[in-house]
Amino acid sequence: MSPPGASPPPHPPGPARRLLERLVAGDPAGPSILGDLHEDFVRVARRRGGFAARWWYRREVVALALDRGAAASSSLLRRNGPVHDMLFRPGWMQDARVGLRRFRREPGFALLLVLVIGLGVGATTAVYSVLRPLLIAPLPFEHPERLVWVENDGDRGSLSSVTSRTSNLRDFRASSRSFDGVTGYFAFFEQSSYALSGDGPPEELVGVGVADDFLDVLGVTPALGRDFTPEEGAWNGPPAVMLTHRLFTNRFEADPDIVGRTITLNGRGWEVVGVLPPSFDFSSVFKPGVPVDILVPFAISDETDRWGNTLSIVGRLRDDASVESAQADLDALLSGIAEAQPDRWGLAARVSPLRDYVSGAFRPVLFLLAGAAGTVILLVCVNVANVLLARSPRRSREIAVRRALGATRGQVVRQQLVESVMLATAGGGVGVLIATLVSRGVARTSGVDIPLLSSVQVEGSALVIALMSALVTGVAVGILPALRAADGSESGTLRSGGRGSSHGKGTRGLLEGLVVAEVAIACVLLLAGGLFLRSFQQVLEVDLGFEPEGALAWTLNPGGAFESVTEEADFYREVSRQLSDLPGVESVGLIDALPLGKNRSWMVRADHQLPSDPPSEIFPHLADPGYRAAMRIPLVEGRDLAWTDTDETDPVVLLNESASAALFPGESAVGRDVMLGPNAWRVVGVVADVRHVGPERPAGLQVYFPITQLWDYGTLDLVVRSDRAAAEVADAVSATLSGLDASMPTRQVTPLPASVDRIVSPRRFALRILSAFGVVALVLVALGIYGVLSHSVSERRKEIAIRMAVGATAESVRRSLVLRTAVLALAGLVIGLAVGLVGTRTVESLLFGVAPTDPLTLVGLTGLLLGVSLLSGTVPAVRASRTNSARVLKE
Repeated sequence: MSPPGASPPPHPPGPARRLLERLVAGDPAGPSILGDLHEDFVRVARRRGGFAARWWYRREVVALALDRGAAASSSLLRRNGPVHDMLFRPGWMQDARVGLRRFRREPGFALLLVLVIGLGVGATTAVYSVLRPLLIAPLPFEHPERLVWVENDGDRGSLSSVTSRTSNLRDFRASSRSFDGVTGYFAFFEQSSYALSGDGPPEELVGVGVADDFLDVLGVTPALGRDFTPEEGAWNGPPAVMLTHRLFTNRFEADPDIVGRTITLNGRGWEVVGVLPPSFDFSSVFKPGVPVDILVPFAISDETDRWGNTLSIVGRLRDDASVESAQADLDALLSGIAEAQPDRWGLAARVSPLRDYVSGAFRPVLFLLAGAAGTVILLVCVNVANVLLARSPRRSREIAVRRALGATRGQVVRQQLVESVMLATAGGGVGVLIATLVSRGVARTSGVDIPLLSSVQVEGSALVIALMSALVTGVAVGILPALRAADGSESGTLRSGGRGSSHGKGTRGLLEGLVVAEVAIACVLLLAGGLFLRSFQQVLEVDLGFEPEGALAWTLNPGGAFESVTEEADFYREVSRQLSDLPGVESVGLIDALPLGKNRSWMVRADHQLPSDPPSEIFPHLADPGYRAAMRIPLVEGRDLAWTDTDETDPVVLLNESASAALFPGESAVGRDVMLGPNAWRVVGVVADVRHVGPERPAGLQVYFPITQLWDYGTLDLVVRSDRAAAEVADAVSATLSGLDASMPTRQVTPLPASVDRIVSPRRFALRILSAFGVVALVLVALGIYGVLSHSVSERRKEIAIRMAVGATAESVRRSLVLRTAVLALAGLVIGLAVGLVGTRTVESLLFGVAPTDPLTLVGLTGLLLGVSLLSGTVPAVRASRTNSARVLKE
């Protein structure tokens, strides 16, 4: 019993005590073990306090659990002699316990190495998790290896050049012998939207028109309801709609009764026939960065064939067909059609695996990231091996004693390897945690034009990659220090009287060689990151031809139907007038498709060209008179569009500078005509070029038609420029638009800079990952140099003391060590730059406006690595210069 007034004895931690009780349950010695451990716990608590005692108790329970687990596993596998001998031969578990005790004595050292290894394993696992859905895992369709992409043989920068007419699809279905099914979707679905009204506030939806057999060819089964019927897929068929799982959940609260009900889209009733499964995300596969809400039937008919190239085609190969045989089949089919119908245009087909279409454009970037991750794990291995090798003299006495007592060289090596693998395994756990956090962040990233990002996750195969990375790292970082530790120098260590030993010249040279390797590896990685950074800067510095800052955009989809161009023009003119009167609004403009997003192309001729001359492909824009000012596109020549340009006046257009130079070389285009089919349009002005497709592509030929004279759009994009806060302007504009049409969605507003961000998002995504790897590389280089020099200074204390005793100054000691650091860093830089300049030429196609030998990148990289290296070496050098020579010599 405790004396009166004494505090009650502390209790062991409950979870650990219960685990111990389970471990010794049924063991005759169990009560004794429980009692002895409790008594030891009380004694530790009295000496060191309750907190330290509880941690001590937990460690003892874990150690006992490991012993019991090893014994149980050994007896279980004893019947399989080879496996048991390999995994549980005598000494392995003892080596593990020795390693645990060592890490317990040096927790800071062990934690540092675990974190460093965790960074490498985490980087490898995270990059694999990003690569897997794009390059490794099958697409989320039935037998995806048989799905192919069939596109027109044109420039991929123009959507009209790579899409097909619906008549091509009908011919493929009827006459091709290579496909089990051929289907398609309306590629220009972004040109219009669907206004959902009723049962809540109006909402703008993005809908894709698909052939009625689209899901069937892909092998996708609706989660609820059914697929479209052929009747619904006919021209003017019954209005039917399928909901994506996201819309079904968010808007309709996952109510299964929605199937069969009618919803109002664009003022018209549509029957909900089905709900797509959550595994099928149209956006992530076919149009990354554009969230799709609904699927609607698209007619494969004569009416849609007259629209021209509008269809993206997907085919499913027969079991006995290949991509090559399908290509030959379509080539023969199209050749026969061209011979039979000489006036038929748009006859071309380029067949490729659907996987290539989805991820082909991103493969170089993904391989670059994989190479960066491999570089980081290599840098981790070199760094950790360097640290372990540098610290090996501290264990020389222990190893010498073990050898003197009969331990073999193999047992010493095994001990070292077991400890390094234990560290790497713990680092693997940290790496999985890092990779999980990174993968979740990537999966939640929106507005990024990279396919299947939402599928990124750390799953089973990623865990295997993490485990293998950890084990390989453990062996790689441990083998060299292990061999050095058992190099046969035990007798010299014992004769030194227990003072330990220091590195010989060979080992010191090896350490410095590893430092050089670290700098070289980091140099390669930083060179790639620096070039990508410079390339990204070049992309952002491209003159887009318009000013995105200060502008907001809406997509306008009026709920009512207009009877004529004049009636619709009057509505949009009133929209422009009322919004222009709002406080703080500088200008208002309307266009059918804003830059850096949607695109289509038409064919025109100049008035001096003959009908037999090849036409020029142009990007058509349908705009109002305020659009140019709202976007701040300079007027180069002539006049702007005007509201007085109506269907009762002569048709007029604006050309951009590229179109003016191409159609009317060496002369003014103002006053001349361009021919759109048989109709002539008078050029009244020339405006500056706008990068319509993207900042990395030329502007192309652009023609601006007035919305008051041409009715060829489903919805219009509204641009409002203001010097006021975006939220304030958005509220005022939305209220005004609702007053003009209460059924029109008005709350989805997009700042124009966000459109620029989306188009450069793949570059930004890769740059962020490379930047993170670059920071890790710099940290590892700094740790490696600091660790090696610190241990070198510790070992050379007597040498430095003697030098200072015979006259060397502190400054000379500092200078010599810093100079040695500079020599090592320069050697690594030379090797790294030589390797990096060769390697970066393989990714030259990914760079924009920057050569692999960009001087600014090379100078910045050299300065950065030298600065980090010298800073890392300065701290040990300063410590060495403060050596008390008298005290050291006396010792």
